[in-house]
Amino acid sequence: MDLLQLRQQLDEIDSRIVELYEKRMDVCGQVAQYKIETGKKVFDKAREEEKLAKVRSLTHNDFNSHGITELFEQIMSMSRKLQYQMLNQQGQTGRLPFIAVEELDTRKVRVVFQGAEGAYSQAAMVKFFGEEIDSIHVDTFRDAMSAIDEGSADFAVLPIENSTAGIVNEIYDLLVEFENYIVGEQIIKIEHCLLGVPGTQLSDIKTVYSHPQSLMQSSRYLGAHSWQQISMPNNAFAARKVAEEGRKDQVAIASEYAGKVYGLEVLEKPVNNVSSNSTRFIIVTNQKIFKKDAKKVSICFEVRHESGSLYHMLSHFIYNNLNLTKIESRPIEGRTWEYRFFIDFEGNLADSAVKNALRGLREEASNMKILGNY
Repeated sequence: MDLLQLRQQLDEIDSRIVELYEKRMDVCGQVAQYKIETGKKVFDKAREEEKLAKVRSLTHNDFNSHGITELFEQIMSMSRKLQYQMLNQQGQTGRLPFIAVEELDTRKVRVVFQGAEGAYSQAAMVKFFGEEIDSIHVDTFRDAMSAIDEGSADFAVLPIENSTAGIVNEIYDLLVEFENYIVGEQIIKIEHCLLGVPGTQLSDIKTVYSHPQSLMQSSRYLGAHSWQQISMPNNAFAARKVAEEGRKDQVAIASEYAGKVYGLEVLEKPVNNVSSNSTRFIIVTNQKIFKKDAKKVSICFEVRHESGSLYHMLSHFIYNNLNLTKIESRPIEGRTWEYRFFIDFEGNLADSAVKNALRGLREEASNMKILGNY
């Protein structure tokens, strides 16, 4: 047989596959209707495992056995998505415990940020909330999360990602641990400055203080000088130390905002290696709210530690035409080589496509949490 004849045979087989697929989905629709009427869950893992074992037994070699397993996993996945869609159309998506608001109420609120006065977090807070905001600052990210969890502050401003250094791991872990939720974000351009007491000359400098990440981000500039580099908990602490001690042989690498707060002079700027460096800060509260015009959803979930589990979870975004903008993973404490996945995607909790995807994710994930819509 020539290639043309073989292709004709494949076309005939494919037509029959399409016809049988559509028949199967029609029956799946009837199954969905039954489940809707009886309140049965869509995802039945035991039934699916039984089905996969049965179709594998009908094959005649290992290659086909593996292939038919993958094929039927996809077919059953599409069946579930049809059922979730039908549940959504009949208003049985399940109510999300989040309340839509026109605007965030920022009147007479208190905002907490980590670090000393002059920290980049404070600059992000001022840009988001305005100059007149009532604020407090704490030493650690955990302290900031605890402040809103306990009610001593209404919002927290926390750095979650830097464009060159990557994610802030601790913030991701704290979002899982605390019942606090993201309601906004603010991006701040990171422009490190060399700050000294007024009148300081470069020839006076012997020691430079800063956060270790900022020292690393300014390595090219610092490499041209023989100054001693000393790490500090954050840049604002470094600026405060230089200002309080008032010595011309000591300088800090911090923001121009920090220099303004502590009365330091900008000796040179920018000194960081990458001029496009920015940090994304999240605005967090202990209320389950989201703005009606919110455009980004953040979630996290855990999946079974087996082949294809993450792939099937991500298919919910594809099927519902939702655009993923970020995916990260963090190890799950106490469970070696198992991970929790963090996803950002475009959408609003009021959108039917988002509700449909979240329903499927919630049913099929080991654990799933909505971190916020903003």
